Amino acid sequence: MLIPSIDLLGGRIVQLVQGEKLRLAFDDFEYWIGKFSRFPLVQLIDLDAAMRQGDNSVLVAQIAKRLPVQAGGGIHSIERARQVLDAGARRVIVGSALFSEEGRVNAAFAGELAAAVGRERVVAGIDTKNGRIAVKGWKAQVELTPDDAIPQLDAHAAAFLYTHVDGEGLMKGFPVDVAARLRKLTQRQLIVAGGIRSQQEVDQLDTLGVDAVVGMAVYTELLAV
Repeated sequence: MLIPSIDLLGGRIVQLVQGEKLRLAFDDFEYWIGKFSRFPLVQLIDLDAAMRQGDNSVLVAQIAKRLPVQAGGGIHSIERARQVLDAGARRVIVGSALFSEEGRVNAAFAGELAAAVGRERVVAGIDTKNGRIAVKGWKAQVELTPDDAIPQLDAHAAAFLYTHVDGEGLMKGFPVDVAARLRKLTQRQLIVAGGIRSQQEVDQLDTLGVDAVVGMAVYTELLAV
């Protein structure tokens, strides 16, 4: 399944390269909402909230009322997760809050969150740079790998979102061997992102039982939707 992404920064829809360099920015929300309306799931990320430099809560709520979204970015508490869900999101993506600065999985928080909002509404975000989990808007890393984290979080999430930050926005392809390895770690829905550039690649991932988030390739019209 192809899952289109909407990333928000400074009140606009954007595409960044490796989470840092601004490549594209759009203000035509109606166009993209209309374009994505036929998809069963859309990913919505508040980059300002993820980077702890403000938020786009009003826009998140507006989009979540019109599209079936899983929303993330700066969700560090049960209260915030509830706010995003109450605003209309189908599921919340939680990343940094699942990991301590000491490099441990915060399984206690994951369990509390799942109990509070329902495990079926929790997506565990596993973002990596050079094989290690990246947190705080990809500005920091902890001494954990996805192979360490996924088994410890499996009981507390409906899905895992793995973002290969090294390839994010570059449209050079996603490492399918990584997707195959991660697929063996969990029976939950597995979603991957980072560099996906073609329908053929989406289909290849689909044969593994892996769903694909696509951003840059959609916005540059390399991949038609």
